[in-house]
Amino acid sequence: MNSQETTERFFRNRQVIITGGLGFIGSNLAHRLLDLGARVTLVDSLIPEYGGNIFNVGDIRDRVCVNISDVRDPYAMRHLVEGQDLLFNLAGQTSHLDSMREPEVDLEINCKSQLSILETCRHVNPAIRIVFAGTRQIYGKPTYFPVDEAHPLHPVDVNGINKIAAEMYHLLYCTVYGIRCCVLRLTNTYGPRMRVKDARQTFLGIWLRQIIEGHPIQVFGDGTQRRDFNYVDDVVDAMLLAASSDEAVGKVYNLGSAEVTSLKDLAALLVETNAAGRYEIVPFSDELKKIDIGDYYSDFRKIAADLGWCPKVNLREGLTRSLEYYRRHKEAYWD
Repeated sequence: MNSQETTERFFRNRQVIITGGLGFIGSNLAHRLLDLGARVTLVDSLIPEYGGNIFNVGDIRDRVCVNISDVRDPYAMRHLVEGQDLLFNLAGQTSHLDSMREPEVDLEINCKSQLSILETCRHVNPAIRIVFAGTRQIYGKPTYFPVDEAHPLHPVDVNGINKIAAEMYHLLYCTVYGIRCCVLRLTNTYGPRMRVKDARQTFLGIWLRQIIEGHPIQVFGDGTQRRDFNYVDDVVDAMLLAASSDEAVGKVYNLGSAEVTSLKDLAALLVETNAAGRYEIVPFSDELKKIDIGDYYSDFRKIAADLGWCPKVNLREGLTRSLEYYRRHKEAYWD
């Protein structure tokens, strides 16, 4: 039996809940889980600023259970996690600027609610498996490259601090209470179903909108900052591997890519892929400059060694797929 058959067998008829399930990664994950035969419940608050979009599951709406709830509501979560085999814990506030402007809201969503979810699981469903979506933002401005899991953590914003706490809660509950948790530290994820109306979720989203609308792509800073990117299908692959492998329990894994590019070169590739458009270099605002991290790219050898994961979709192919998707469906994502 090959690894694909093993994965399919693992998820068949499993009860799976995804927080943030109407969002970018959650909805892509839901589509894949249905293909694998899982029974899927999606939880999302549909707060306008946070990326949930009912269109993301429009084609599978009759095959999933959708619950419009806030992860900050412990009573709702108690009901929802009971009887579930797996929890993909993806709900969160992702905007770095928003976390600085409204730090207490970020604390509630990215930190307090995570502790509440874990307490709920401990009391009503301690056998559940959890995959928590962490972020490379916790590393802050890197001191060496590529950034591995042992790199010091010194985030440059409130979002990063709260994400560290949420990650540590998951690992603690794994160690002390035996709840099978795994943490994936995501880098820049992109692809169909992401928020593109603004830069709250990822700057690449607003770039896609700008180029489709015929506006110049705005590259902040000097454009030499290097980044790595993962197409959403590859991130879903990592989540499925983490959820189905005993090797992953209690572990932290970086995702990343060997394809490292500067923002200026990325903008040029997007223009080339689109066969039209242009980009412009825009100085940082004071607000953005204070939280810019410069270069970042991950060392993902640990998850490659333990789980056999590596990204399959290169930037050119991923950008091509993303452009095609938003050209077809822009009315559902613009405003």
